[in-house]
Amino acid sequence: MFLLFEEAGKHLAGRVLSETDSSAQVELDSGKRVKVKCANMLLKFDKPAPAELVSAALVLSQSIELELAWEFAPEEEFGFHDLARDYFQTHPTLVEQAAALFRLFEAPHYFRRAGKGRFRKASAEILSQALVAIEKKKQVALQVEQWVQALSAGQCPEPIREQLYKILFKPDKNAPEYRAVVEASRATHLGPLELLQKAGAIDSPYQFHWRRFLLESFPKGTGFPALQAPAIKDDLPLASAQAFSIDDSATTEIDDALSVQGLGSGTVVVGIHIAAPGLAVLPGSPIDQAGRARLSTVYMPGHKITMLPDAVVQAYTLQAGQACPAVSLYVTLSESTLEIQSSETRLERVLISANLRHDQLDAVVTEQWLDDPSFSHENDPQPLLDERRPLSFLYQLAKKLKAARELVRGKPETFNRPDYNFRLLDKATQEPAGNETVQISIRQRGAPLDLIVAEAMILANSTWGGWLASLGVPGIYRSQASLAPGVKVRMGTKALPHAGIGVPSYCWSTSPLRRYTDLVNQWQIIACARHGKTAALVAPFKPKDADLFSIISSFDAAYSSYNGFQGAMERYWTLKYVQQHGLEVVDATLFKENLVRADDLPLVLGVLGAKDLPRGSRVRVKLGAIDFVSLDVTGTVLERLDGEAPAATSNEADEEDDEVASGPIAIAVDLTESESGPGEPPAP
Repeated sequence: MFLLFEEAGKHLAGRVLSETDSSAQVELDSGKRVKVKCANMLLKFDKPAPAELVSAALVLSQSIELELAWEFAPEEEFGFHDLARDYFQTHPTLVEQAAALFRLFEAPHYFRRAGKGRFRKASAEILSQALVAIEKKKQVALQVEQWVQALSAGQCPEPIREQLYKILFKPDKNAPEYRAVVEASRATHLGPLELLQKAGAIDSPYQFHWRRFLLESFPKGTGFPALQAPAIKDDLPLASAQAFSIDDSATTEIDDALSVQGLGSGTVVVGIHIAAPGLAVLPGSPIDQAGRARLSTVYMPGHKITMLPDAVVQAYTLQAGQACPAVSLYVTLSESTLEIQSSETRLERVLISANLRHDQLDAVVTEQWLDDPSFSHENDPQPLLDERRPLSFLYQLAKKLKAARELVRGKPETFNRPDYNFRLLDKATQEPAGNETVQISIRQRGAPLDLIVAEAMILANSTWGGWLASLGVPGIYRSQASLAPGVKVRMGTKALPHAGIGVPSYCWSTSPLRRYTDLVNQWQIIACARHGKTAALVAPFKPKDADLFSIISSFDAAYSSYNGFQGAMERYWTLKYVQQHGLEVVDATLFKENLVRADDLPLVLGVLGAKDLPRGSRVRVKLGAIDFVSLDVTGTVLERLDGEAPAATSNEADEEDDEVASGPIAIAVDLTESESGPGEPPAP
């Protein structure tokens, strides 16, 4: 005896091995044995064989006209055998009964299930809606097929071009445009990105990266609502110090400035003055909400997306010639020994005497110029000469502070790799088009002006971090437990040591116009400056404040994304530089397995032919094809330039370089998903 039954939404047939009043043991054609409850048994028969029955019934089921069956089906609940009797004959055959079952089961828009083998016909209204939806689905399927054919032929339909970034990075996987790309990729055996490139969907590689970033990080655009910078209401005293800032020429958000008083007296007071938007912009205000939405300024060659509107920035920036509100840290120290004796924080107005610029002065403000008062250049600018003695003192202090940190670190900081400045020439619009001429220049890490600013900011951030902790006021800290491999810098609310910098605590506070964490910390510092030991009671953020942890989490993710985009754009322009200058060969150093770093460009790439070379080997590399979409370039080692590589030294940036060396863009198109469409009934 054989049995047709329903199991897990499927109709199966097999030979009955044994049977009781409540169930039967059935063996399927596959040899698998299953236990079937009486409620699931639909047909019992002696012949034909189960496979023959199912095959014949499936063929016959397609002859049943659903519209006709629905017309004369009873209004009340009915069984599949009732339909077989009404549609075929008074005493339907076994095959006819099975055919009716399969046809009813596969047409839920005409008949809804009411139990095992039981059905009820849909209302006329529901059926009408379902048929419209089915027809629409057929038209969509036809459209998808047309798009698949076009993509496979190397042509990109306009609807897919318009949805390109959404398809690749934030897809609606039910959208026909997405399905067309998936099906065309399967049909052509090409990756989605390669398929779309071949179809001409990507007109500009630069715009591809730019619009992808905007979709992911600024889906509502980069504009600001109408915001007006509130005035600082505090009656701030005017500082006796006059300060100067040191930034690049492109910097419009001047957050910090320095001052030196008391030279020649034996006791010197160094001032570190930070722009004070926190005195006017309050937590929860519209400007705060704008800053919290962005969390940081986004930098890229030739362009930036500011954290705050430019009008707001200019209201608080430390502009030369103005007495600007500032949160000032004054550090008193011995002029002869440079030992720090005390520190004090004040809220005040500070006259900014000059805005000095790195890129204009690095060649002038050299170590010799700072150490030897008798040495001078021709036509040294007067603002620079006015600050020569303070700069010389700050340089000596910076070297001492750096040496003290390195003692804590246990090893010196190495500045053997330069920083690179990117400048886009002939830029016609505010946003780069991607085809501008790029100029790349080198600014050596550890240059005097760079060192002066870096050490002053580290001093301020570590001093304020310790001060907040001593008063029980939480802040946003960066910490690193050790310099051991794999130990990362983390953000938190506790004043923990930062091994990488070599300070007992490090609280980002010196860029409140550019980083939201610094603005948050400035609010906390202002509370401490105003209220001293009772600051914890009135500070905007209290210990274990959930909002503070939320800010840290959001900032960490955004900052990582922004830095990744900046790195990608710098790589784009580096490859553009290679293309524009027709570079075919570069000299480089092998730093990790098959990865090399170009000697004179910010370019890391994978190479062939370096398998047996030791780390640190200098090599000449022939460059191959450049892919501006994947930001990849191939390389082959032509020859080794040194006879014996120097002993390999650990470089803290090697892992970071590995991430941006090359490789495919991470897209969200999944070709491994099931190929069956949604809503398809399970096979009988």
